[in-house]
Order: sequence, then structure tokens, then C-alpha cells
Amino acid sequence: MNLLSLSRVAIPAAMAAALCAAGGVARAAADGGPVFRRDIQPAITRLGCNSVECHGAFAGQGGMSLVLYEGDPAEDFETLVKAERGRRVNRLEPEKSLLLRKATKAIPHGGDQRFKPGSDDYKLFLEWIRRGAPYWDATLPELASLSIAPAEQKLAKDKTAALAVMAVFSDGSKKDVTRQASFRATDEAVVSVAADGKVKAIGFGAGGIVARYLGRTAVARVLVPQPLAGPFPRPKPNNKVDELVFANLETLGLPPSEVCADAVFLRRAYLDATGTLPAADVARAFLADAAPDKRARLVDTLLASDAFNAFWALKWSDILRIKSEDPVSLWPKGAEAYYQFVYQSLAENKPFDRFARELLTATGSDFRNGAVNFYRAVSKRDPQSHGESAALVFLGARLSCARCHGHPEGGWSKEDDLGMAAFFPQVKFKWTSEWKEEVLYRQPDAALRHPRTGEIVRPKFLDGEVCEVPAGADLRAVFADRLVAAGPKGSPPPRFAAALANRVWYWLMGRGIVHEPDDLRGTNPPSNPALLDYLAAELAGHGYDLRHLYRLVLNSKTYQLSSAPHPQSAGDVVHFSHYRERPLTAEQLIDALAQVLGVSPGSFGVFQRPTLAPVTTMPSDLRAIEVSDGSAESPVAMMLGRSARSTGYESDRPAGVREDYVAFLANSKDVENAINASETLREMGKSSKSDAEIVEEIYLSALARLPTEAEKQALAAHLAAPGGNRSANLQNVMWAVLNTAEFMLNH
Repeated sequence: MNLLSLSRVAIPAAMAAALCAAGGVARAAADGGPVFRRDIQPAITRLGCNSVECHGAFAGQGGMSLVLYEGDPAEDFETLVKAERGRRVNRLEPEKSLLLRKATKAIPHGGDQRFKPGSDDYKLFLEWIRRGAPYWDATLPELASLSIAPAEQKLAKDKTAALAVMAVFSDGSKKDVTRQASFRATDEAVVSVAADGKVKAIGFGAGGIVARYLGRTAVARVLVPQPLAGPFPRPKPNNKVDELVFANLETLGLPPSEVCADAVFLRRAYLDATGTLPAADVARAFLADAAPDKRARLVDTLLASDAFNAFWALKWSDILRIKSEDPVSLWPKGAEAYYQFVYQSLAENKPFDRFARELLTATGSDFRNGAVNFYRAVSKRDPQSHGESAALVFLGARLSCARCHGHPEGGWSKEDDLGMAAFFPQVKFKWTSEWKEEVLYRQPDAALRHPRTGEIVRPKFLDGEVCEVPAGADLRAVFADRLVAAGPKGSPPPRFAAALANRVWYWLMGRGIVHEPDDLRGTNPPSNPALLDYLAAELAGHGYDLRHLYRLVLNSKTYQLSSAPHPQSAGDVVHFSHYRERPLTAEQLIDALAQVLGVSPGSFGVFQRPTLAPVTTMPSDLRAIEVSDGSAESPVAMMLGRSARSTGYESDRPAGVREDYVAFLANSKDVENAINASETLREMGKSSKSDAEIVEEIYLSALARLPTEAEKQALAAHLAAPGGNRSANLQNVMWAVLNTAEFMLNH
């Protein structure tokens, strides 16, 4: 059923004359009267009727279900006007319509009163019903774009300002739809917004106001600068990253922290670039080096290391769901092939656009071409799952909820989800004679058909561009071409570059410029738009060389700021005025304990594949960051927050320090046994080093710094306590250092 046919509501012939006299279906559009899609649906959204709390669910209140977030206007029209024999809309006596009586609470209504009799909303719905409750008309122009003004403004704290929303239609006409739009603030700690578009500055920082109308959205940025008692500190930037970050901080009145100490930078860079701690001799040499370029030289060394390849292969393995069996459908041999593809791609510094293309266009055996497993590592192997996976990994777009209803914020509909899926119907699999081996092949004549109309769905990119595809072409290659295609000179870099740059920034800085890093959409604006544009342009302009991007960020003064905030920036969590401290990941902590204590990582629980019979066990000396298969389980690693690799979302890996994380270091038998068996402590006990030198060695290996004089004296005194057990005293000192926040945090 097409949209035009929906506007011709099936009604008894006896009613036709009455409807025409009242301005029925045929007249509704011509004289500018309300129609469902243009006028009523936005009002339903603004009034909250299609929210999760009301009727917007699969089993809505009172048995009436509307599709969430305007996801399917035609279905909502059917529900309100035609379902249950049309009992909700009374065209002969519009004032008696159940729809109006429920909304005004003239009769019992499970929700609040949505509008009062005689109000503007009441009149809108009443007029629509009087005109025959039309859906749409071919004479009406479609909504072409939506804008909000001013797009950016500064507002002093506690002050208010008005916003205006303008709709532009396909015939060039414009209309102020501020009254019809719905509004939301992206950060209510900074700004709030009323139903009429009035904004109020609540706190200091930058906040966004999202306006929504007819499924489209527009965003305004509101800056609320913090007044400073003195001049803004102007640290000397190391590169363009710093210029953009510091300019934004100055605009907002958020002073940056001081640059961190050498020891802090050393440990931080090792953990962020390689997932490991620097050895004690490395820390001692770095701290003694007086060369002004030692930080830049360290960055180059780390980016060239095997540990860098292993740690970043781990990061991408989380996102690509490299995990055998449930809930994805890889087999251990396929998971290993997939991991090796990722690891080798990083080791050779393969340009990331090529990496993406090889994943997207792969064919052949899942055991022999690891890239094929991109299409197998999903819970359902259908075109929509593949389209949603590609959107998440390469575009940072959470499209999957649009399969059932409109995206709550992104503005993507079920049609957009199908448009992405239309790039992937040619992906087919067949079994071979080898157990669990499958071959991916392309079926050139395959196409996706619309589940409701049966028509072939044309491939459509997320920005709405419908792609023209030559007959017999590989639809996946068409998508890959469009993914990295550069626009005209002066246009922004591809969304692909922005999504990748934002993800790398998140991994290095602890928070995305757009956050969450896999939630890029117009209604989730970047905290520093100029910075994201610059990083994306740098990445695309340097041939998608990831190491170039890592080097740029790691060498910036922004990355090297202290995690201790300036007093006037203590509340800042989004603008990078200081480094964001965070706990070591599960793999980092296991490997750090093993390295400091001189034991195998397996001392904290070996990784085993329970999906095989018999169960296979990873070598005990294998570092946790090198474990390739997410199904290789370790109770300790899971308890410490290892990624479940179930969805491809970053949130598969828990964030923040949890109680069980702290309790593990303080009370775990694994930690106690590892300290007792520590080869490092045994060698220290047998060495000729003084107690003060032993304390220094422990600090350098665990914290990458020398102890303060007070720390050295206190711990050396504990080691030399008369009548004490020196071995036990040494273990106590190590246990105390490992239980400091300084050890468990990357700061």
C-alpha cells in the first residue's frame, strides 16, 4: 500500500457528501488544512504519545501501539484511523472522537491529560478529523531540510534565549515550525529547553539543543562561558590539536591543567600505545634522559613495537567481535584466521580504507581468508545485520534499532535501515567438506525486497543518497567506494574518516569528541567540532595511516596534560582540559601484575576455550593482550571487565573502577599466590642491593617513577624492621604498592 492510497480513507459512501461539505480528503491539502504526516504526527511526538512510557512500544498503553519515534508514519496512521474498525476517529461527530476524549481526559486515560479542550492542539486534531483525517496528498511538498537558528550562540549563566526552527520544503517554500517541533537538550547540566524552544543556561560548558520535526532533526550549540578571575593561561601548543583544544577551552573559560611529569607520561604512553608497563630499566633511563625530544622519540619507539600491534589488534578484535561460537557464529579456526588478518594489517600499517575494503569485499573460505569472517561474526547472517554491522564499525552509527522503529535520536527510519541492507543481499555462504568451514560467495543477481511492498530496495547510504548500481556490480564494492569517497574540494572529510578519528581519540583520551564513540549522529554533536574535522581531514589526507593519527595525538600537549584538573575546570569531563584517568583494562592489569612480579600471566587464571572438546588451554606465558579469541575464557579477566564481544559496541567493555576490581587486588588468592611465588621478589631478596634501592626498583617497575624520599624511608624501614621476616616484609611492600590507586589507574 503506498502513501497516496492511505490518504483515500475507506469510508461508507453515505458519509462522502458530509465529508466533502466539511472539507474532506480531497480538499485537505489544497486549502492548507492539516494532514497526518505533516501536522498530526509531529504533534503526537511533541506531546509524548509515541514515547516508550506511553503508546510508543510493541505493546502500548491501553492496547494501542504506536511505532517509536515516528519510525513508520503509515503504520501509525493505520492504528489511529483504521484499526479496530476506526473507533478512535469519528468523522461524523468529530468532537466525540475517542482520540480527543482520551487526550483531554474526558474519559479515563492511563496517561496524563495531553491537551485541554479549546487549546491549540485540540483545535489542530479536531480540524484534522473534520477534514476527513487525511494522511497525505500528492500536491503537498515534501520536507527537504530543517534548520535551527541561531545555530550557535553564547549565553551567560541563568540567562534565557529563544530558538526558531525553519522547515524548507521541496517546492522551495519555507515555514516556521517552532511551535510544531519537539525539543531536547543534550546536556541538561549546561542548558535546558522548554516546549516552545526557549533555552536557559544552567551551568558552564557547551550544550546542544535538538529540534525534531517530521522525522528530521537540527541541532543548535549553546556556549555558556565561565568567567575567570584572571587572564586565561595560554600554554604553548605542540601542534594543531592543541591549538583547537585550547581555543575551545578559552572560549568556555576552562583553564587546562599543567603538563604531566615525565614518569606519568612514560607510563601513560606505554599503557595507551602498547597495553603494557615500561620495564624498570626503561623507566630509569627515560627519567635520566635530559633531551627535549625524548617524549617524541618514545612515541616513535612504541608505535614501531610488536606490543603496539598486539594491543591494537585486541582493540579491533573487540569491535569486530572476534569470538568463536555463541553469540556469533565463528569457529576457533575462523576466529584465529580473522585475528591474524587484523594483526598483520596493523603490523604492516595497512591504510585503513584498504583494511575496510578488504573486509567488506572479502570472498572465499572463512578458514583461509580471515576477512571473510566480518560477515560471519554477527548473530544473524542476513542483509540487515550486515548493513547494521558495517554502519556500526565503519560509520559509528547505531542503526540496528531502526530495523523495528525509528531511531530515537538519529532520525533514521526503517527505510534507512533497509537502504543500508540493500548493499549486502549478494552475500551468500555454502558449506565445504571440512568440518565448520564455509565459503562466502557473491550471488550477482540477488536483491533485497521490501518486506511490505515486495519491491526491490535501492541501496541508500546513511546520508540519504541513493546509489546508482550498474547491473551485475558487487554491491559491497559500491558501498566501499561510497564509504571513503571524498566530496568536492573544501567539503568535510568522509564520515568514515570522522568515525575512525573519533574512535582512536576515545581509545587514547578516554572519551570521544563525540561520545559514545560508536554513536555518531547529528543529534549527538561533537564537543569540539573543529577538532573532529581536523583529525578526520588529517587521517584522510595522509592515506588513512593510523600511526600518523596516533603520533599526532600522543605528541600533543593535550594528551600530555596532567590528570589533576585546574580548580576552575574540575567539573569538566568533555572538553579535554585534563587527561581522563581510568582503570587499567582487564588485560592490562593481568599483564602488569605478571610483569612486575615476574610470574606468568597464567598465574591469574589461564584462558581456556570451553567450546572445544576437550577444552583447550592457552599457554600460561601468553600475555593477556595477545589472546586472540574472545571465547577463550578466564574468570579473572571477565571479573575485571574484559569485553564480551557480543555486539561490537564499545560498551561491551565496562568502564570505570568497580568494587570487585579493587577487591581482587586486595583479597584475591591469585594475587597473594603470585606475590608468594614472585621471581622478582626472590631475586631482590638475594641481591646485594640496599633496602632503599629495592624500594626504588619496585616503584620503577610498578609506577614508572622513583619513590619520594618519605616513601623510600618508610618502606625501607619496614624492610629492615628488627625481628621481622624479611621475605614477608618484602611481600608486604609489594602488596601495598600494587594496591595503590596509582597502580590500578592509568593517569
